[in-house]
Amino acid sequence: MHMIDLAYVGRGPHEELVTYIADQEDFYAEEGIHVALRDGCTWDAERLRHGAVIGLGRTLLSRLRDDIPWVALNVNTYRPLFWFLARPGLTSLADLHGRRLAVHPPHTGPGCFTRIVLRQAGLDPDRDVQTIVRWPGDYGMDLRGLQDGSIDAAVIGDTMAPAAVAGEHGWRVLAFVGDHFQIPTVGVAVDPTYTKPDDPAVQAVVRAHRRALQVIHNDPDTTVRHLHTFLGRHTTEEVRAHYEAFIAPAFTTDGQVDLAIGINAITAISAELRVPATFTAAEFYRTATTTPQASPPEYVQ
Repeated sequence: MHMIDLAYVGRGPHEELVTYIADQEDFYAEEGIHVALRDGCTWDAERLRHGAVIGLGRTLLSRLRDDIPWVALNVNTYRPLFWFLARPGLTSLADLHGRRLAVHPPHTGPGCFTRIVLRQAGLDPDRDVQTIVRWPGDYGMDLRGLQDGSIDAAVIGDTMAPAAVAGEHGWRVLAFVGDHFQIPTVGVAVDPTYTKPDDPAVQAVVRAHRRALQVIHNDPDTTVRHLHTFLGRHTTEEVRAHYEAFIAPAFTTDGQVDLAIGINAITAISAELRVPATFTAAEFYRTATTTPQASPPEYVQ
């Protein structure tokens, strides 16, 4: 059996659901791979590059800034699962002008995506919005800030179902980031310096993840059951509504990339970071390189 370290660099179903399904449904074992899942949320790029990584946004930013030759071998979605959640009185992104907005750090994937979306709405994230930068987490402190009025809005991830939370508190979901900015994100990426894309262990992980993507689309009940593990504060009905609104329509069926979306994303992010893109989308996104398993593992009856 092959072995590999696989690091996640964010929290919530957006980052973890495909991996979780692959593990819980025994797809890793059936593909002949033992995966050591690592929490890489606070790791620097140098430490991350020694294994496989789930976060494609982070590895893309790292390739642009650090010149680490990351390649992405599987794509789970094009729609970053982040939302602008706001107190009553705000009805659009333009209403954030002069307001206090809790955001991810600019050097992170979601922080960069947020800045791009704000600019699309005609806002300068450095001048027109009072940004309160905090590290991604479960966003509990953001909910507290919205409740006590210390912030006006927050960019939150999917450690909660935003529509259900907004309805519970009388708040408003101003925008879904995935409606305004698309990028091939979350999947499997490696640095070929240390881990070859055609390594049998890497290929086994990619195959397992693509099987998990099929579960998401073909088995809603199983997916909702696994999704509820991440969204424990919500009812089954709220979890299913979140699945139907954001998971089923947003995740790919085969892990393959749309290079046109990749090209646009690299262009937008390199402009936001103010660094040149020294590689093409085809050089970064290599999702067509997956090899089928030649024969079933010996232990499969």
